[in-house]
Amino acid sequence: MPQGHCTLPADDAGRILDRLAGLEQIIPPAEIQQALTATGRVNSRCCRLTHEVVLWVVLAMGLLTDLPIRQVFKHARRLRRGEESPHRSSLCVARQRLGVAPVRHLFTQVTRPLARPETPGAFYHGLRLMGVDGTVYDVPDSEANAAVFARPSAGPRGDGAFPQVRKLSLVELGTHVEVALVVRSSAHGEQSMIGGLFRHLTSEMLLLWDRGFFSYELWQQMIAREVKVLARVKSRLILRPIRHLAAGSYLAKIYKNSYNREKDRDGIVVR
Repeated sequence: MPQGHCTLPADDAGRILDRLAGLEQIIPPAEIQQALTATGRVNSRCCRLTHEVVLWVVLAMGLLTDLPIRQVFKHARRLRRGEESPHRSSLCVARQRLGVAPVRHLFTQVTRPLARPETPGAFYHGLRLMGVDGTVYDVPDSEANAAVFARPSAGPRGDGAFPQVRKLSLVELGTHVEVALVVRSSAHGEQSMIGGLFRHLTSEMLLLWDRGFFSYELWQQMIAREVKVLARVKSRLILRPIRHLAAGSYLAKIYKNSYNREKDRDGIVVR
């Protein structure tokens, strides 16, 4: 079947249009135009694949991940029956011409926590619940990607087939909105990346993280930013009660190393 001529069932097409309409409410055309202007991506001549059109298609690709790019264009541009979308190669070239800067600017411009007090599972004692989520993606096997992103080791067989990107996100737990993210080579560990998310945390948030993130240094940074943290810790961490509380919990101190623990030096009180 020729590309761009796939016909979806009416119910599927209707759901796609509903999702795109919802996306347009969150990211109106004015926001897209502002991102393009701020990053110098203003078209100097009239063409079908303007930066504004391509940026909207890129956003739609994030929703319609199971459709080829020509089908995404068709739905995003509301093409009528008989109209054809541009060839795939033209869309790929247009995406390269657009670049990363407008997408990054738009993300920082519109991304924010969305939960309201009545949103289930979004708040605890008035604090907005946030979490840290990490994932790894394969990226195309190109020289440029290989130069920036590491290939995973395949042991005796050498390196993996594709370079990989590691992404660490600050997520609003009640809505699963990614409020901020850090992208690095997969050679970087998550603990070394989490510092890039700290500036997006506020004193009105309660951050939940897993035991792999726990460290004395990170806890110091959280205290400096007045961020409240609810964290799992490794079972071998020594926590000696210094005060028992009525609720059944207790206060203890964490230290940078065992020497400081013995000398009771620079301990941080935790509950």
